[in-house]
Amino acid sequence: MKFATLDLWIIGIYCLSLIALATWVSKDNGKNKTSEDYFLAGRSLPWWAIGASLIAANISAEQIIGMSGQGYVVGMAIATYELTAAIALIVMAKYFLPIFLEKKIYTMPQFLEQRFDKWVCLVLSLFWVAVYIFINLTSVLWLGSLAINTLTGFDISYGLWALVFLSLAYSLKGGLKAVALTDAIQVFLLILGGLAVSYIALDQISNNQGFIQGFQIVLTTIPEKFDMILSKDHPSYSDLPGVWVLIGGLWVAHFAYWGFNQYITQRALGAKSLPEAQKGVMFAAFLKLLMPIVVVLPGICAVVLIPQLDSPDRAYPAMMGLLPSGLLGLTFAALIAAIVSSLASMTNSVSTIFTMDIYKQFLSEQVDERKLVVVGRNVALISIVVAALCAQPLLGNLESAFQYIQNFTGFFTPGILVIFLVALFWKKATSLSVLVAALASLILSIAMFMFAPDDFPFQHRMGIVFLVTGFLCYMTALVQGYTDQEKAVDLNSINFQTSKGFNISTLVILVILIIIYSVWW
Repeated sequence: MKFATLDLWIIGIYCLSLIALATWVSKDNGKNKTSEDYFLAGRSLPWWAIGASLIAANISAEQIIGMSGQGYVVGMAIATYELTAAIALIVMAKYFLPIFLEKKIYTMPQFLEQRFDKWVCLVLSLFWVAVYIFINLTSVLWLGSLAINTLTGFDISYGLWALVFLSLAYSLKGGLKAVALTDAIQVFLLILGGLAVSYIALDQISNNQGFIQGFQIVLTTIPEKFDMILSKDHPSYSDLPGVWVLIGGLWVAHFAYWGFNQYITQRALGAKSLPEAQKGVMFAAFLKLLMPIVVVLPGICAVVLIPQLDSPDRAYPAMMGLLPSGLLGLTFAALIAAIVSSLASMTNSVSTIFTMDIYKQFLSEQVDERKLVVVGRNVALISIVVAALCAQPLLGNLESAFQYIQNFTGFFTPGILVIFLVALFWKKATSLSVLVAALASLILSIAMFMFAPDDFPFQHRMGIVFLVTGFLCYMTALVQGYTDQEKAVDLNSINFQTSKGFNISTLVILVILIIIYSVWW
């Protein structure tokens, strides 16, 4: 793909503007940053920043390219991951956030310390730091640099370190505030670029008769690409197992990710208030409904325009090639925005967990606020440099980096969900019972991965492990005496009521989802 001079200027101006805006947002105005300022934006984030930042942290370039590739192969069924996530966000906002904000926590492990003890906190803190550095950061860096290489021919190693520099340049000084407030621009570019790709592709399919006519042609030509529920004889059934995507193990991944993942929930923890946080999460839920048009539809259009692609992952880059000069540069800038926002979110979360849950709690009793901020910045720098150094050795020789991510995170996801659900809503859960859940999740997941048939759906594995892990957690608490724990959450003191606007928005999202699945079942 060749960029015109105008495209290069737009990309350069975008990168410089991002750094300048983040620097301006990060100004201290003569005030020393506290740990709350750096890690939680002083608990002052508005709803629009929270919602935009949630999406920016979630969507990265390799996900856009990968999901468009799946749209090329499977069709709109892959959008289930995006559409049903809206429900998970609503549940998180209504039932999880009121407890977390009431406890005034910085991190997910800190909540487990309040509910159980320091050992549970330490185990989960070390786990998350390792996962974020060696799985999440490495994968976003490597796959993001591969995406840039595919689009531009730019050397992978140069692209990787350029992403590191850009991410640190706009997030290191300002912390969560710089990340969240600039994410509003990142998400705007991301959605604008994706919609532009879809619009121009559909318009070209209709021979310049308009995108509506183009969409009707696509529906008529390849109607099977709009089946939301795959039949058992579909080649991709093991990845998207029919109706089970709506009632099975996918919810384990959704609730663990959107409800208890530090680099996701940290945005909501930095809100001005609970209603502001809930408005932000609802905004993110509505944006999720747009994602199929932004990232999946271009891949489906490629089936009509370029039916003989040698690799599905080339679908999105091929569709970008349709864009005129200027708009191409803006769309490429949107891809860079997706990568650096995810990187910044993850490094900020690593620094928050390490500083507040390991350094502060276990290595030093009395630490002033300025030193915590310095430690946080150093950890953010070290974590992304380590991830960059490890990216190619860990991922460079794998056929599927997505499989690497799926296998390793999926081993722990059911246990994480069990741990937090019982911590929030079950007074009899003990420290030992949740540690058993964590260990059982790992052992059972590995066992099923090794011995289950190759075509056994990954989502079924997560669902089964979740149920078995939950039972083992229950049995452990039963053996220990089955009594209410002193540190259990008093649910009667938590206000779970939501505003009228939140409730109406929930109904609107549910109706939209029912219509989508009814029309394209």
